[in-house]
Amino acid sequence: MNAAHPSVFPHRHLLGIEGLSPLDIEALLDLAEAQVEVSRQVEKKKSTLRGRTQINLFFEPSTRTQSSFEIAGKRLGADVMNMSVASSSVKKGETLIDMAATLNAMRPDLIVVRHHAAGAVHLLAQKVDCSVVNAGDGAHEHPTQALLDALTIRRNKGRIQGLTVAICGDILHSRVARSNMILLAALGARVRLVAPSTLLPPDIGRLGFETFTDMRKGLDGADIVMMLRLQLERMNGSFVPSVKEYFRFYGLDQEKLSYAKPGALVMHPGPMNRGVEIASEVADGAQSLIREQVEMGVAVRMAVLEALASHLPNR
Repeated sequence: MNAAHPSVFPHRHLLGIEGLSPLDIEALLDLAEAQVEVSRQVEKKKSTLRGRTQINLFFEPSTRTQSSFEIAGKRLGADVMNMSVASSSVKKGETLIDMAATLNAMRPDLIVVRHHAAGAVHLLAQKVDCSVVNAGDGAHEHPTQALLDALTIRRNKGRIQGLTVAICGDILHSRVARSNMILLAALGARVRLVAPSTLLPPDIGRLGFETFTDMRKGLDGADIVMMLRLQLERMNGSFVPSVKEYFRFYGLDQEKLSYAKPGALVMHPGPMNRGVEIASEVADGAQSLIREQVEMGVAVRMAVLEALASHLPNR
């Protein structure tokens, strides 16, 4: 997609990868490619969102995603406000719908929302007049993470179609896994899910993805190994015997990585639990793309904000 014509992306909101066509996804990735170059210049400012107001509304803490959206908005020239929900009137009993009405009265142009409940972002999008971006809702979706992962893969492998991608770890609780599964399958990758049976969704069989409970078999011949954080805060009950046992069977170390293709690339959405789902020698090794993922995060979020801005009224 030509960076000058982001209106090729036909949607007013970005609420998930589900519902996007392969052309929609490629359009955002192409626009993000141009934003990578902007971010590497000395002068990083654009005027695309000059005069626009962006509110980052985070009901869950997230240093990485929130700061990434803040930098993205400012590089595009927006006035960015980070709303601290922990100290807001939500704590006093204000509902999400009340908050949506309050924010809408402030006439923002873009709202970036992270919420602990699946579906909350969709509900808020129905109650406001501006564009809404889902920055993660419960265990449902995290679309910009999947887009930045796809951009990282495409820049390093030249393509996504035909690659074998093993997504490993806490798939049951992971919105990152869900968004990546939808996106990678849409662009023609072969997706494998690798996890203990307790961390696989009960209906995983009907989704049509290959599943493995033996990590070495799951990694055999993989081009990309995508690790997931063990999300202890979302677990009610015992899903793994112990962190030590989990690392022994499902933590990515050099020995397990050797089962993947030679030169297989390693990814992790962060923050990492070193020694739990990934060894430091792998996280910091030559095959790791983890730091590049962070850089691509800003570019992708710039692309999403710019694409959605093309649908905003000019007066």
